[in-house]
Amino acid sequence: MTTRRSLAIFILAHVYLFMMISRSIADQFVIDRNGEPVVEGDEYYIRPPISGTGRFTLVSKNGSCPLNVGLENHDLPHAHGLTVVFIPFVHYEGDVRVNSDLTIQFIASTNCGQSTNWRLGERNATSGRRLIITGKDDGTNGSLGNFFRIAETGIAGIYVIQWCPREVCPDCMLECGAVGITHENGKTLLVLDSDIIPVVFEKS
Repeated sequence: MTTRRSLAIFILAHVYLFMMISRSIADQFVIDRNGEPVVEGDEYYIRPPISGTGRFTLVSKNGSCPLNVGLENHDLPHAHGLTVVFIPFVHYEGDVRVNSDLTIQFIASTNCGQSTNWRLGERNATSGRRLIITGKDDGTNGSLGNFFRIAETGIAGIYVIQWCPREVCPDCMLECGAVGITHENGKTLLVLDSDIIPVVFEKS
């Protein structure tokens, strides 16, 4: 009897351990609005979880380059936003994982003749906020400015985007921050060091 009871406890313990490991692995993946894993290289729209708020897109702040990352004006006709692709710094068999460094690139062509990769810009002297712009990092942030990460909020399928490239440079002294929004001249721009904006991912 003791042997059977010990065997039952052993089996239950291993089943519980397997379930916890499976759950832990599942929690590592970024999922889209349909509950499917976000896949490296596939195209997605990024938008706030509240309907009717528009999608992320390229914004010309003052009519010059580089272009900013912002939220489309949903009141404009034919406002659909732009799709992005995620390319992880460390590849995980095609899956995008939370808290992992990656690049985010709009699938679009511009007149600026530069990359449409998201990039951390310089700090605004007036507001103290760091704008999210586009282009290849020119060393302003130690060549780390193109790397972002997706972090959980505690609500399934809803995330925040951060700049904190710990995988790219684990020993760097970083002033990490989460992406929020600011309003300038009727335009909604993405920045660090502001009110954080939660996001979801829609497969295109």
